[in-house]
Amino acid sequence: MFKSFSAMILAAGYGKRMLSLTKEIPKPLIKVNSIPLLKNSIDFLYKIGCKKIVINTHYKHNLISEFIQEISLNHNIKISYEKNILDTAGGVKNAMRLFDDENIIVTNSDVFWKKENEADVVNLINNFNSKEECRLLLVEKEKAYGLINKVGDFSLNNNLVKRWKAGDRVLYYSGLQMISLNILNNFILSKFSFNDVWDFQIKKNALYGKLMLSNLYHVGDKNGLKAAINSNT
Repeated sequence: MFKSFSAMILAAGYGKRMLSLTKEIPKPLIKVNSIPLLKNSIDFLYKIGCKKIVINTHYKHNLISEFIQEISLNHNIKISYEKNILDTAGGVKNAMRLFDDENIIVTNSDVFWKKENEADVVNLINNFNSKEECRLLLVEKEKAYGLINKVGDFSLNNNLVKRWKAGDRVLYYSGLQMISLNILNNFILSKFSFNDVWDFQIKKNALYGKLMLSNLYHVGDKNGLKAAINSNT
């Protein structure tokens, strides 16, 4: 059963690791087998019950705006343009006025979502408790394509998330989380990262996580792009 929700796609970054591909276009418009990353995210979110999407933009924002105008006839999509880039959490805080819901999905634009990921994301949404404030979708190293760090991002124990330390199972942040927008009011800065939010939650034993069962394709660099392309062959 799909539960209706709203989402924000983070699309303001420069995509420097994808040069020369991002010299002319922003990374969210890079194509995987003829499908732009941004369209893949939009189609995936609406397929699983999304009712509104907000997209923040900065680098080559006009190209993203033009693209959205072309594809959004049947979708409720809003643009949150940042004249000065506000980082991940700052970008969401800046766009809070555009949401009707307190709890939203936030996802990076550099994940190439596949049908096999639907159940993982739907379960995260359906089981989210607003008292949790923040729940991350995590992925094991073995299931993460395009992520090659030898150290993990986080550890997970009884649904509670801590920072990774040596000896822990290697888990990465998938690029998707569900948050209560209220937690962003704990920060007075306009520019700040979700790493600040996560560390704040960890300190009070209130950062939660869910482990993916499916594979994740992260298109952060050209190797990740190649893996995503090959996943459909």
